[in-house]
Amino acid sequence: MSILINKNSRVITQGITGKTGQFHTKMGKDYANGKNCYVAGVTPKKGGQSYEGIPIYDTVKEAKAATGATVSVIYVPPPFAAAAIDEAVEAGLELVICITEGVPVRDMIRTKYRMQGSKTLLVGPNCPGVITPDELKIGIMPGHIHMKGPIGVVSRSGTLTYEAVGQLMEVGLGQSTCVGTGGDPVNGMKHIDVMKLFNDDPQTEAVIMVGEIGGSDEEECARWIKVHMKKPVIGFIAGVTAPPGKRMGHAGAIISGGKGTADEKLAVMEECGIKVTRNPAEMGKLLKSVLK
Repeated sequence: MSILINKNSRVITQGITGKTGQFHTKMGKDYANGKNCYVAGVTPKKGGQSYEGIPIYDTVKEAKAATGATVSVIYVPPPFAAAAIDEAVEAGLELVICITEGVPVRDMIRTKYRMQGSKTLLVGPNCPGVITPDELKIGIMPGHIHMKGPIGVVSRSGTLTYEAVGQLMEVGLGQSTCVGTGGDPVNGMKHIDVMKLFNDDPQTEAVIMVGEIGGSDEEECARWIKVHMKKPVIGFIAGVTAPPGKRMGHAGAIISGGKGTADEKLAVMEECGIKVTRNPAEMGKLLKSVLK
């Protein structure tokens, strides 16, 4: 099993006629079961065309009706990305993955409000995407660095997602699913949402949780793990301590009043029973030692 996506997912690319959308759709289509999974593209006024054998529709609603799609991935320019999320949610898709970076915060606040009561799950924006190794990849991550296995990965940082995966591979451990949640201040699924899915997934035996400075997502997740998690979790926080109010890294990495520092987050995680490392080069080794 896996979480969020698998070989049975059916994917729409919103923004498929753009350069970025075309490149990553082809990469996804060429990975594992992608040929069967990527079933439609959407670009307004481009309906009736096709790309790499994938039919293009004017709207998400039309694409879903024609293909039975369940997931959308968004490569739409920032000014229009939130509206693309809205369209996918209104069409009733199960999952929306927004890769776009630089989506205006005001737009995302409005979109999150509109999503209240919806059953659609949102990953991103400003994220690398989701991959279930050897089944399906949706996003910009390099597929060749992944291998199917028992370790779940959830991270706010795209590059550190790849780093965690690379280290797992070095110690011979594959992944069940890897989820890049993105670092924007207003986004979809948080660490805790993904962790709950990993906890319920019989294939996932342990989880690597990578966080960043700013916000309180990691602390909230850690406190949930202490009470509910049935599997070992190891953690790392990217970023160094910055002066209060300074912005570092992702748009979500804002430290306020001394809260949200790397040290504070790591301390809470340790208190909650999570094995943490302050050296990003030790994530794979630490995870393997916990399994033993």
